[in-house]
Amino acid sequence: MAERKTQERRASVKNFLNDVANEKRRKDGRVVWKMMEAISGAKAKMWGPSIVGFDKRHYKYKNGSDAEICKIGFSPRSQSLVFYLGSFDERDKLLGKLGKHKVSRGGCLYINKLEDVDLGVLEQIVDRAYRRVET
Repeated sequence: MAERKTQERRASVKNFLNDVANEKRRKDGRVVWKMMEAISGAKAKMWGPSIVGFDKRHYKYKNGSDAEICKIGFSPRSQSLVFYLGSFDERDKLLGKLGKHKVSRGGCLYINKLEDVDLGVLEQIVDRAYRRVET
């Protein structure tokens, strides 16, 4: 089996965010970093080349093999901030209050810039995602 790209790495989160070309995305990334660190109580770590993640969770693929991924995370991509939060109770209700955003079929949340959303609602979403019970 091929090695997964999205594994915990020792790379510097600070250096990664400092290298984000888009100044607005870089600043928003720092805000999200501090928010997720405060909510999780965990230090930020790089997961793969471009995901800033907090804590970790264990899961199984359909084929039965095991893996780990960050419990919550984000990436300041060129088009938007991408949030990796998974599913949790009342997710759709909170997303309805968030403001301008998109979601993918895989569950990722896309926000162009933080000023487009209600930061209090975003904090609730991140908190619920972090505290969800794995099934």
